Amino acid sequence: MNGIIVLIILCEVGFWVFIAAGLIARYVFKLPKVGIILLGATPLIDLTLLAATGFDLARGSTATNAHAIAAIYIGVSLAYGKSMIRWADQRFAYYITKQGEKPKKLYGKEHARKEAKGWLQHLLAYIIGAGLLLAVIYWIHDASRTEALSNVLRIWSIILGIDFIISFSYTLYPKKEKHAGS
Repeated sequence: MNGIIVLIILCEVGFWVFIAAGLIARYVFKLPKVGIILLGATPLIDLTLLAATGFDLARGSTATNAHAIAAIYIGVSLAYGKSMIRWADQRFAYYITKQGEKPKKLYGKEHARKEAKGWLQHLLAYIIGAGLLLAVIYWIHDASRTEALSNVLRIWSIILGIDFIISFSYTLYPKKEKHAGS
């Protein structure tokens, strides 16, 4: 298996391990400062992946889909990281420690706003990830070595457009609450 793929998997696992450790420290062991430190350390995982990917390409490797996925991972992690931590924190507090409010399902305008915000986060992830991909393409300056990056960027652009259509469709066709009798 490609070393970059292994590193991406390890970074994703590490991200969730840091989140779980932070939440356990915060709620189970009643160490909120330790919890914040562990949760706040998640960007270090992104820096590790960025450095390893850059090193691999600097030593002459041809960019692969794995390198492109690393850029996507970094973009998604930076754009969604805080909201993913908030999502996990809310569910951990309610379902595991029986503290806090039950996460509620959203409908109508609230759901449409949430979907629009989610698309804006996707756009931010795209800007970060695409920026990294374009920077590497420019840095390597050899189309034969960066073809995979260009291909992934094209596919991601299409996915972003599809996500826009789906996300903003809830503004025109709001999600309705299902009734127990239906």
